Parts: sequence; structure tokens; C-alpha cells
Amino acid sequence: MHSTQHPLQPGQTFQSFGSHFTYRVVGPCCRLFDREELPWPCCRLQWQGKEPSWRRIGKRFVVDLATQNSPSYSVEILGQEYFGEPIVLTLYAVKLPQPVKEWWHSKKAKDEA
Repeated sequence: MHSTQHPLQPGQTFQSFGSHFTYRVVGPCCRLFDREELPWPCCRLQWQGKEPSWRRIGKRFVVDLATQNSPSYSVEILGQEYFGEPIVLTLYAVKLPQPVKEWWHSKKAKDEA
């Protein structure tokens, strides 16, 4: 069993920095880009008709490297009826300690024995 402690725990609530929203943590998650939704196809003039090779070859979902040092969570916004689905929120003000960072953005799956 991995003993890494996450900065926030499921069910914990916290406020946005401007105190406009209150969030409840559903759980930690990995933030991904869906390459099919990136704006490259609308930039074909800029690329002279050739999309970058990473756009055409490889995995569809790509890890958001901007979140490498900070945790991302699936959260519910409390008191807002029109936000029925959980959203993904990255807490850039929170810096992950090294053991947690290695767990969050590991390039290889680690055996848990």
C-alpha cells in the first residue's frame, strides 16, 4: 500500500482565493489534454497545411505538464445548481512535496507490493 498523503482529502471543502466559490473534493485526478480538441486544425495556414507530427501520431490524451508540480482534483462547486457535474481544478498555489510529485506524475507504473 502506498502511504503518500495528498494535500486534500475526499469530502474536504475549501474556498477559492477570492472566496466566491466553495468546493468539495471528490478525489485526486490527472489532468489530460484531448488532442482532438486542441486548436491546431484551425491553424493550418500557420502550419502551411502540415499539422505537427504529434497531432497526427501518438496517443489522443496527453498529460498536462503544467500540472506537474501542483495537484489536480475533481471537485463539486457547492451552492451552484447550474454546476451539476464535478469539474477538474488544479491548485497551482499548492506545491507538491517530492514523494507526492513522483506519485502524481510518474512515467512508469510502480509495483505496490
